[in-house]
Amino acid sequence: MTAVLALGGSTNAVVHLIAVARRAGVPLDLARFDALARRTPVLANVRPSGQYLMEDFFYAGGLRGLLARLPDLLDGTALTVNGRTLGENVSGSPVYQDDVIRTRDNALVANSGLAVLTGNLAPDGAVIKPAAMEARLQVHTGPAVVFRSYDDMAARIDDPDLAITADSVIVLQGAGPHGAPGMPEWGQLPIPKKLLQAGVRDMLRISDARMSGTSYGACVLHVAPESHVGGPLALVKDGDLVSLDVPARKLELLVDAAELERRRAAWQAPPRHFSRGFGALYLDHVTQADQGCDFDFLEDGAATADPEIH
Repeated sequence: MTAVLALGGSTNAVVHLIAVARRAGVPLDLARFDALARRTPVLANVRPSGQYLMEDFFYAGGLRGLLARLPDLLDGTALTVNGRTLGENVSGSPVYQDDVIRTRDNALVANSGLAVLTGNLAPDGAVIKPAAMEARLQVHTGPAVVFRSYDDMAARIDDPDLAITADSVIVLQGAGPHGAPGMPEWGQLPIPKKLLQAGVRDMLRISDARMSGTSYGACVLHVAPESHVGGPLALVKDGDLVSLDVPARKLELLVDAAELERRRAAWQAPPRHFSRGFGALYLDHVTQADQGCDFDFLEDGAATADPEIH
């Protein structure tokens, strides 16, 4: 289920699967998700990409009905928890509503329910759900409006004097595994009230936070490395031009390389959130989003013998 969600655009699922794979010693990276997404159609006509709710999806045939329409993209020999193979579990599963669970020749989205972006603003990757965004924003360049923290954003986003337009790019810093800390679900950045009142319903938003399912809009998430550890996101200033090109999978800060180097040299690491206890352990060992946001000491390694019991 998690793998299907990831290819359908659940950005959180990507991080979870990478973490699980690293614990099991299975090679898996962001590039693999992008390659698979490019050839996987989105058949579930559910929000935010589609029309219906997950309840409708359940009554239309659910996950088994969906998977039964993708047999050539599945490893049907994979064993599942009930002792049967994946192929045995889904073979012949009915679909009761073709508008909720589409057929391959009537897919909601032909491919790329998820897209992995790279570029000088996200050297280690970022993710976006193209089907959830307005098509006009898939190739977009606009000036950055930067918020240094969630509190900064909450305090200023609806200020009627905020210098922002529909073409602006909202950038939230300090929302990643170290910065928040904990990479909370802050990626659903709001559209300023004055723009909503003017009829704006989507605009480009970028952060190192996460967002469950990418529930709406042109939200670039999981930017890695995060701003709190000195990733390029930390160097963005108000007015910098930011360029998104989803078809080319690029996310770029259009600032001269020499200027970026000057900013990087002047950048100062923010104070650690914790100096002792579990919080300090977390900061010392949590990985970045592209590596699963997991403790590095839980990754696969040499076997550990059970301790003697006396």
